[in-house]
Amino acid sequence: MSSAGAAVGRLVVCATPIGNLEDVTLRVLDTLRTADVVACEDTRHTKVLLDRHEISARLVSFHEHNERARAQDLAARIAQGETVALVSDAGMPLISDPGYALVQACIREGLAVEVLPGASAVVTALVASGLPAERWRFVGFLPRKRGQRERLLAQNVETLVAFESPRRLVATLEMLALIDAERPVAVCRELTKLHEEVRRGSAAELAAHYGEKAPRGEVVLVVGGARSGSSLRRR
Repeated sequence: MSSAGAAVGRLVVCATPIGNLEDVTLRVLDTLRTADVVACEDTRHTKVLLDRHEISARLVSFHEHNERARAQDLAARIAQGETVALVSDAGMPLISDPGYALVQACIREGLAVEVLPGASAVVTALVASGLPAERWRFVGFLPRKRGQRERLLAQNVETLVAFESPRRLVATLEMLALIDAERPVAVCRELTKLHEEVRRGSAAELAAHYGEKAPRGEVVLVVGGARSGSSLRRR
């Protein structure tokens, strides 16, 4: 903890736009202007946002490959009284993005952590899907291993929200169609961007559509809850 009279630093976790650069809060912009340093996944990516809003800031890279070592350095700076703003390339840090190690380091040292809300691909896709939102589950990126992915999709009884690679989307939709051809699904692609697309339908319908027209860009998949007794039908 800081001694009496010492400068008080803090970590400010900032949600940034998921596509449209206008989708950023005034509080986040103010923090980015005044922070001693902005920790970001890709300094080039974050600079685009800063330039758009005419902000000059000191940037330091903070990504999955240097997160643990850099977290200790940043926590030490906060302990010395600096304000560190943490951003990811899009959305909220820690949500399938780096940041957990830094938040944990600050908590261990008794340092202040403030979180500024903002754009979220997860919640945006959930609402846009038109599927039940009273109870839902976010699982990050779907498992790469087929068996794990199959069990997750077959057993989840709540609305499920997941990130999916466009390269694997068709295979995942085909798997869903084998489990339950009528399972309601929404594919939310390039949210808030120029070519945004939200396509809703059954698992079978969407598997057929994207089987003919390969998807591009970032995809959030929203899947209705499994019906009782659903399981993969082997061909």
